[in-house]
Amino acid sequence: MVFKKMLSAFGVGGPSVDTVLTNPNTRPGLTLDGHVNLVGGDAPASIEQITVGLVTRVEIEGGDTEYAGVMEFHRMAVSGPLQLAPKQQLSIPFQLPVPWETPVTDVYGQRLHGMTMGLRTELAVARAVDKSDLDQVAVHPLPIHERILDAFQALGFRFKHADLERGHIRGVQQTLPFYQEIEFFAAPQYAGTINEVELTFVTSQQGVEVILECDKRGGFLSAGHDAFGRYAVPHSDAGRTDWVQVVDGWLRETTSRYGNLRAHGFGAPHGHHGHRGSGMGGVLGGAALGVAGGLVAGELIEDAFEGDFGGDFGDFGGE
Repeated sequence: MVFKKMLSAFGVGGPSVDTVLTNPNTRPGLTLDGHVNLVGGDAPASIEQITVGLVTRVEIEGGDTEYAGVMEFHRMAVSGPLQLAPKQQLSIPFQLPVPWETPVTDVYGQRLHGMTMGLRTELAVARAVDKSDLDQVAVHPLPIHERILDAFQALGFRFKHADLERGHIRGVQQTLPFYQEIEFFAAPQYAGTINEVELTFVTSQQGVEVILECDKRGGFLSAGHDAFGRYAVPHSDAGRTDWVQVVDGWLRETTSRYGNLRAHGFGAPHGHHGHRGSGMGGVLGGAALGVAGGLVAGELIEDAFEGDFGGDFGDFGGE
């Protein structure tokens, strides 16, 4: 994954930047490694700072409308002030930690329909900030995510769509300003009870909180409604649990305990998502798992992904 762009902030004959990722594939809790390569232009240039940041598309509710914007949610400076001489070549290495809560974009080697993720390089120069084009990034599941997704597929659920919703889930410690919803069509054996299921992972160094939202079918005398369940799972359970049985149990418990959950306030309405609330959780950090080796000001850049990520990516599970 390589891109080159002449920096418009410097004008014609200015420096160029070329950011190269060693590997665009990563997982939550790991890193993205690469180099920012600079080549000087026709005249000396003063660069104040170079940063790299992760950006993704987020669904945002405003009043009665919902729209998508592109948000940078994690950034790091890779260089402070530096002078770039004419035609000088500089290569600046970086290692960007990937937050534990970073949403999954790729499953079974395919891009989840609805997900985008990119690395953006930004150079600050005198009275101007130049944002480079985006380098595509693929975030793969951790073992615990894989086991749970495998169980949904084994139970007959069909993947529908994935997106990121801006906001926080009530009662869950979150460090990012959004959460991911992975939507499934109900499997045949649940079809009499559930229309669809939305699965949310909120991951930390210790494990993952699994939030289920089941769109329940209405009966002859009752309207349909959403039922919610929340389950905490340590990473260490990934390889020693029958996940098909566990997920089936979660679904049956979630749909049968709706009244009890609502009585305790967990299902209190918040927009069209009953379990969504507000409040920032504590920040969870730490070393990466040995599996494969703060909120940035909510900046939205419309259509930033067009061109780089145009078109749909492969659907996992199919429709």
